[in-house]
Order: sequence, then C-alpha cells, then structure tokens
Amino acid sequence: MGEYYFIHDQDDCSNLLRWWNWLDRNRGDRARLRRVESPDDVLLTEAFSHFLQYMTEEWSEPEQLPSSALVAAIVAQVKEHNDRSLFAEQLAAAKDGNDKPLMSELRFSQLQKSNDPTEFFRRLLRAVRMLNCKVNILSLANDVLHWMHEHQKGVNRNPQDRLAFCWANDYYRTLLKRQSKSKGGNTP
Repeated sequence: MGEYYFIHDQDDCSNLLRWWNWLDRNRGDRARLRRVESPDDVLLTEAFSHFLQYMTEEWSEPEQLPSSALVAAIVAQVKEHNDRSLFAEQLAAAKDGNDKPLMSELRFSQLQKSNDPTEFFRRLLRAVRMLNCKVNILSLANDVLHWMHEHQKGVNRNPQDRLAFCWANDYYRTLLKRQSKSKGGNTP
C-alpha cells in the first residue's frame, strides 16, 4: 500500500472497505449519509459512529474528526469500488466513447482550487457522480485526507508533494496516454 501516504497502513485500508461494505447491508444509514449537505452533518449520524468503530483510533482524534467525517461522507456515495486506477486518473477517463474526459479540465481545476471543506465536498460529490459512483475508494479517501491536511496545515514546500500536483500529474498523464493511443502514436 505504498501509494497511499495519508492512509497509513493496511488496517486502515481494509477497515475502510469493511465499513463501506457494512453500509451496503445498512441502506438506511447509507441513505442518511448520502443526504448530508456538509461534512459537519456526518458527525451527527449513527453511521459515522459505526465508521469510527471500524477505523483505527487515530481517526477518532479530535483534530482528525473533520477529515474522518469528510471521508465517510464521500465514501458513502460510492456504489462500486473500482481499484483499477487512481481517482484523478478516473476523472480523466474517456466520456462515452469520445475524446473528452469525464470531468472537464475546467471542473477539474475548480475541484483543485476548492476553498473550504464544504465547497470541496460539493465538488467532490459532483466528481464521484460523474464517475457513476464507481470509484477507487482507497485513492479517493487518501486524496480527501491529503486535501484536508493541506487545508489545515498548509501545502508542502515541495510542489511534488502537493495534492494539486499529484492530481494534475495523474489526470493529464491519463489524458495524454489516451490521446496518443487515439492518434496511433506512442506515449512519451
């Protein structure tokens, strides 16, 4: 699991997937989470209490609760775990057989420039829906934690460690590969 920096260990990965599967068996809880208007609303749900029970203790720490709530809120939207590619790569996937990505470059840029957790949640929710709710849950959760870390503590001094760079790299690399294949060329 070396690719996920903010989801710290295998237990976090398997616990998150177990909780997501628990939601499938508890559709009322999933429905309540899908109707929340902001990540703060998640804190008041029974499903979030179950989330914290599934996750390691670190997720329950007071400074971590806003991040945990945002992860729970957005993961509850996912209908199918698609781990074939990273979240930003999925956003660049071809839209209905044409050359355009599922998420336009403009919307992708807006998602990256979200100012606060509520705005980020709304834009992320739109992105998940553009993917027909078929998302790499672990990549998505890791990216949410990364965004929240940067929002709370500031961006890393090294540009390569910033979420915006990582997302842009994954998104545009995927676009370029697809465009190169459609033109019959080789990927650089």
